[in-house]
Amino acid sequence: MLYTLLKVLISAILIAAISEIAKRSSLLGAILASIPLLSVLAMVWLYVDTRNALEVSHLSIAIFWLVIPSLVLFATLPLFIHWQWNFYVALLVAIALTVIAYFAMLFLLAKVGIKI
Repeated sequence: MLYTLLKVLISAILIAAISEIAKRSSLLGAILASIPLLSVLAMVWLYVDTRNALEVSHLSIAIFWLVIPSLVLFATLPLFIHWQWNFYVALLVAIALTVIAYFAMLFLLAKVGIKI
């Protein structure tokens, strides 16, 4: 239980730090946020928990394929905000479109024989 709390604390500190840095510099915040910190942390925690590099490799491959549809969020959210949508509505619609893109990607990957 203590180990799980430690993982949560470290992860939360990194997220909070990035959001605080972004308040001062959107460029630096974007650079730090674009580094796949959550993915790296997930891989580290998975390896520490399992000592199985092959599982980490499988996670890394799955993340690779799912980064592509995640870009829908970053493309649509600024567009909706530019159209002066309410921020929360824009965010929810962008997330919904991203979820649809995830399912479409999983469908396409299955069609070409890639299983993640």
